[in-house]
Amino acid sequence: MDAIAAIFHPLWRSKNGFRLKNLGNHIVLFIFDSKVDVDNIIANEPWSYDKILMVLQWYEADSEVDNLPFNLTQFWVQVHGIPVRFMNKRVVEGLCETAGQVCCLQNAPIEDGGSFMRVQVSIDISLPLCRGRVIAFDDNREQWVTFKYERLPNLCYWCGCLTHSDKDCD
Repeated sequence: MDAIAAIFHPLWRSKNGFRLKNLGNHIVLFIFDSKVDVDNIIANEPWSYDKILMVLQWYEADSEVDNLPFNLTQFWVQVHGIPVRFMNKRVVEGLCETAGQVCCLQNAPIEDGGSFMRVQVSIDISLPLCRGRVIAFDDNREQWVTFKYERLPNLCYWCGCLTHSDKDCD
């Protein structure tokens, strides 16, 4: 617990710091005095400890920890390979719906040489990561569009899941 606190205290820079409580079963309760700090930390997901993904979840004092779904986290996804004329919010949101729930969109400056668009997506980590998808054009051509995940922790390269490493894959 001390190692976790030592790592995240300087990263999170919370105004009043935080306290930790080990709830067992790989669940750690982070206790903050400021809702603003918590909002900033969650907005800057994903977080990892020793290259292992930390899934954050809001916890209210009257809820049961065992009933919290620790399966969703947000990643910034770079979408590469989109033809320039299709680099717009509607197209990119539609492409990224296969990866998860689209949260936010930030346009890369196309005129400044930006070759991709970034989208914040809430991803179910119990499912394999979507590596991209094929887009079809009106003239029956197809093209592969690649998804690159920012700040991606360890994952299983066999099945594409974030819940275990290669050596633990079934």
